[in-house]
Amino acid sequence: MERVDVIVVGGGQAGLATSHELGERGIEHVVLERGRVGQSWRNRWDSFCLVTPNWAVQLPGRPYDGDDPDGYLPRDQIVGYLEGYAAAAAGEIREGVEVTTIRDTADGFELDTSSGALAGRELVLASGAYQRGYRPPGVEGLPAELAVLNLADYTNDAALPAGRVLVIGSGQSGCQLAEELHEAGREVFLACGRAPWVPRRVGGRDIFWWILEIGFMAMPLSALPDPAAGRLESNPLTTGHGGGHDLHLRTLRAMGVTLLGRFEGAGNGLARFSQDLGDIVAWGDQRHVQLMGLIEKTAGERGIALGALEPPPPFDPSSPATLDLAGFGAVVLTGGFRPDYRSWLPWSDAFDDLGFPIQQDGASTVVPSLSFVGVHFMRTRKSSLLIGVGEDAAVVADGIAGRMHA
Repeated sequence: MERVDVIVVGGGQAGLATSHELGERGIEHVVLERGRVGQSWRNRWDSFCLVTPNWAVQLPGRPYDGDDPDGYLPRDQIVGYLEGYAAAAAGEIREGVEVTTIRDTADGFELDTSSGALAGRELVLASGAYQRGYRPPGVEGLPAELAVLNLADYTNDAALPAGRVLVIGSGQSGCQLAEELHEAGREVFLACGRAPWVPRRVGGRDIFWWILEIGFMAMPLSALPDPAAGRLESNPLTTGHGGGHDLHLRTLRAMGVTLLGRFEGAGNGLARFSQDLGDIVAWGDQRHVQLMGLIEKTAGERGIALGALEPPPPFDPSSPATLDLAGFGAVVLTGGFRPDYRSWLPWSDAFDDLGFPIQQDGASTVVPSLSFVGVHFMRTRKSSLLIGVGEDAAVVADGIAGRMHA
């Protein structure tokens, strides 16, 4: 059996950042990727682009150095960036290697893979923050002849059957798809859920600059009022398309997208929705006001002129309670993702009720020598992002080095 010191599973930004940090510490390792480098990005829809500006692409050792720092990288350029990063990695990266079984042993771990067995003293799971698309209760009642797609299955408007489209889920992806489908000439209906919203730019600066400056992205899970629910909360609504612009429930309604309350289920050719659209928008408005207040405070402390920040305008909460699904071509589910570790790992007690790893600074507190990188809110709100995953990878690499040299 082949043996290495550290096995890293996952060849996205988390695995590549971990490889870099392990290499910096002179630790022998190998990275296993069942697809190709950056596979989760390759699987995004055709027009996908970053919501964060290019200057926020900051993997360790190779931050973005292109000629458009204030732009928003499209999908294929993100993949190209990761391919270039992988080419300079210190460890061996093996693409097309699927891990089928993992077991712990007296001196580490043994993995059965599509290319043979492999043993390591330490194991790092960097398999991505978004593993399993969430399917809301009641989806099974949708008509059998209606195409129902998870977000990962959507590619572009032309690939959908003709007809109206119902998008279930109004986070960043749901709003972006609703806009894209509307611009393609579709009649779009959006079943909404709670999400904060922000303007694309404030005082001439990208909103993400402000979000970093006020400490929003450095917030640990323990700082949230409700850590369990907060970890599943949507990121603030905006978009990088077309050079970046405001995108939220009010802008979608203004362009002609029909807003609905929360999806409740379907049957007999009808879809049902809660009459809670007003509450959903009010919740998002409250978060908006809180964030803008923090930005105003920070700007005042630093002497930055913002101009007037207008409060959210009035909103008409009326929305249909039911939809006759005749004439609909597709339903796209964009209600977020959940961890899926238990489906392929033997340690059911190593994960909490939501499926997230029980860990401290990336190191499992249940399984010795098992670590995680790229988990949403692993250490802070930015743990899974291109601007934050490198910080976590360094902490995990330090932990591994400490154990190996003890």
